[in-house]
Amino acid sequence: MINVIDFFCGCGGTSAGLQDSGMKIVAGIDNDAEAGRTYAANFPDAQFLLKDIRQFSPSELGPLLVGRPGKLLFAACAPCQPFTKQHTRKRDVDNRRELLDHFHKFIKELAPDYVLLENVPGLQKIARNQGPLSRFLALLEALEYSFDVKVISSHDYGVPQIRKRLVLIASRLGAITVPGATHGVTPEKPHSTVWEWIGDLPSLEAGQSDSTVPNHRAANLSELNKRRMQQTPVNGGRRDWPTDLTLRCHEGHSGHTDVYGRMVKDRPASALSTRCISLSNGRYGHPTQDRAISIREAARLQTFPDDFQFFGSMASMARQIGNAVPVKLAEAMGIAVKTHLSQATANHSSVSNG
Repeated sequence: MINVIDFFCGCGGTSAGLQDSGMKIVAGIDNDAEAGRTYAANFPDAQFLLKDIRQFSPSELGPLLVGRPGKLLFAACAPCQPFTKQHTRKRDVDNRRELLDHFHKFIKELAPDYVLLENVPGLQKIARNQGPLSRFLALLEALEYSFDVKVISSHDYGVPQIRKRLVLIASRLGAITVPGATHGVTPEKPHSTVWEWIGDLPSLEAGQSDSTVPNHRAANLSELNKRRMQQTPVNGGRRDWPTDLTLRCHEGHSGHTDVYGRMVKDRPASALSTRCISLSNGRYGHPTQDRAISIREAARLQTFPDDFQFFGSMASMARQIGNAVPVKLAEAMGIAVKTHLSQATANHSSVSNG
């Protein structure tokens, strides 16, 4: 058994994937109370700790780990907004940049057997030789962990979304590597598409919900935006509108072509953001219906199962989903860790018997 403590857990994408891989979720830690409500509801056998890691001591985790046989994995997805291309706030005044540094004390004092880190690729580009990632790698080396770090795309692991992520896996039990792609490598297992994941959901009008599917609720639209969607063909976007529907800020502007666009049915979606149910924030229009995608459709594109329910306002639920690690991506990493542990255990047994 591998026991998991999920730091910066948010609503629980990482925990859900690791649980699906066969691990035991012990606790999730985050300072977001709304995400915590979702987490606690979906992981009733785990503890949700509403804590700020900067004021949280490793000793407080001790009682949760007592009497638990098996290995220990720490997962961490520190807030990624300070390292994204879209982040416009001055990075030197964004105190979230240092959150990964506060994770060090838990590694030092509790010595987990495995560490799983997930973030945006930009994490490795900020002050490459003295930024938070380089400091974390130096810590792992000092503590004699083996590790591998790669930039991967979620759609290569069964997620219907092109979402570049930085993944690090570390182990105290021998050399380990980030697993290779599981989808798109052979014709028998192609990349997942938008329609495979949301095509069977009941139709909705903007502002409506469907009680037969949890969280299948779409944001309302102004009359003007309804007309814009009606004028947006399948696979189309704002460039297909008549001139009287064009936004003034888009006149003569060739960029931001994804905003107000429809998702393409037979392709993975583009990366979901924290505003993934808003037409004006990306290609988040439904492929065929005249609205933005619903909360449940966004959750499915992050590979959450339908029995995983979200709580809070529409904006809060969209933020929770957009911030989450895709479940299938976390599951793939969990399977890789479990395979590694099985091999390490077999090798140890072979050496002992020899």
